[in-house]
Amino acid sequence: MAAYKATLPDPIQNERYNIALAADMLAGTVVQPGEVFSQNRCVGPYTQARGFRAGPTYSGGRITTTTGGGVCKIASLLYNVAVLSNVEIVERHPHSLTVPYVPPGQDATVSYGTYDFRFRNNTGGPILIWAKNTGDTLYMAFYGQKKPPRVRWHHETLRDIQTWTEYHYNPTLPTGSQRVVMPGQAGIVVRSWITIETAKGEIIRKDLGVDSYDPSPRIVEKGPRA
Repeated sequence: MAAYKATLPDPIQNERYNIALAADMLAGTVVQPGEVFSQNRCVGPYTQARGFRAGPTYSGGRITTTTGGGVCKIASLLYNVAVLSNVEIVERHPHSLTVPYVPPGQDATVSYGTYDFRFRNNTGGPILIWAKNTGDTLYMAFYGQKKPPRVRWHHETLRDIQTWTEYHYNPTLPTGSQRVVMPGQAGIVVRSWITIETAKGEIIRKDLGVDSYDPSPRIVEKGPRA
């Protein structure tokens, strides 16, 4: 039906581990006609008891560490493959910051008990989900009985939001020196839609809404003055 892949630049070891674990849990899942798939129900809860480790998570416009950090990459690829398969999206939430592995407007975040990614199988036949993480790249595909129409993503940037610099004093640094702790990143407001080409050559536009991503500051530590 559709497939998607994404590479995560410079993942930490636990993040890579969590993504691979979640992909293995997801692989082989069959979604029956009319059934609503839920990532949290299929893969969660993202706890140590289920084998997940502490990994990076976006929270309040900053990067923190929580158990299961990294599983949002699973949600983002599920979202992309579901959209390209032209199934009904029931629930999807964007990150607070842009992510490096999919374009703005094409990501999805999950948090067990709060945010989920869900889609309804409206194809009339079962859907088999395949997923595999190899190295730093996650691969995902949906297999079904019907070939979906051709679907294309489109985005329009409505506003760019600049980052800023915060300076923090660190008495342990050498006199007169400074170091960049966080590089910071710009924010963006983006409108997303898809075009669906039917078997008759008709082009149908489907709006997916507007997502707003916050900027995060560039953080610089400064040592004592000379």
